Amino acid sequence: MSAHILVVDDAATVRMYHRKMLGDAGWHIEEAINGVEALEKVANQPKDKPFDLYVVDINMPKMDGYTFVRELRRQAGVPQAPVLMVSTEAQVQDATAAQDAGANCYLVKPAKPAELVLTAALMLGDGAAAQRAGQLHLQAGGR
Repeated sequence: MSAHILVVDDAATVRMYHRKMLGDAGWHIEEAINGVEALEKVANQPKDKPFDLYVVDINMPKMDGYTFVRELRRQAGVPQAPVLMVSTEAQVQDATAAQDAGANCYLVKPAKPAELVLTAALMLGDGAAAQRAGQLHLQAGGR
């Protein structure tokens, strides 16, 4: 069964980019434009098909990524899935703040396609997708 990923970002171009990269890896993608909409989607997710991963921006209107992750982690009745934060904020303290909020991993935008897919695959435990992403990364001259 395909993994179910929620991409949370206020920028339409970033959501499209993440949808394309993660969708091409074979996963089902849903989108939210901020933390408020993301929490609504979490509350309304089918019990038999919860989100398996959240890909979350930090700087968004209404509710930022840090607040979304803290609120998500407070919800006892919601299956807790890994959170990958992806932001233009590139300072060490930004990654630390993301971890303190409850995120599992942090990438700086723009994330390279292979890096994004490989990180998501590892967080999802999807070995086949991780292997494909790793091969693409090597073909692209990755380090």
